Amino acid sequence: MTNQKTDAGVLTFTRVFDAPRELVFRCMIEPEHLTHFWGPIGVSTPLEGIRVDARPGGIFETVMVNDGDGSRYRMRAEYVEIVEPQRLVWTDPDTGMTVTSTFVDLGDARTEVRIRQTNVPESFRGAEAQAGFLSSLDRFASYLQTLSTASGR
Repeated sequence: MTNQKTDAGVLTFTRVFDAPRELVFRCMIEPEHLTHFWGPIGVSTPLEGIRVDARPGGIFETVMVNDGDGSRYRMRAEYVEIVEPQRLVWTDPDTGMTVTSTFVDLGDARTEVRIRQTNVPESFRGAEAQAGFLSSLDRFASYLQTLSTASGR
């Protein structure tokens, strides 16, 4: 996994997952999957708090709940582009941040996900915020592993 700061307000992350590209992509647009890993360690995202309308102009909304104190964090974005299973782009209208996720089939049921965030608010660029984001990718990898184990791979 790599994570780099590029220009001010731009963050990029690359992570390889041991799962086929189609599955990795579906997990990013289906609430039944998102509920298992969306958000950093220490928060839960209940299924009833996830809305996905996976089409350009459609919404992507989550409500994350702090496991310790019950605080709620809402995230709302609008899909700009969806090219299944290769690319997802959404914009957060509250912050202006745009997230582009590219899914690359590496063969052998492995997928590289490249995430580029632009117009990233200063509060999301700090070490603590980035560690939280990276922990959500760790949760995603663990969830994909449970799916692989369940399917007998």
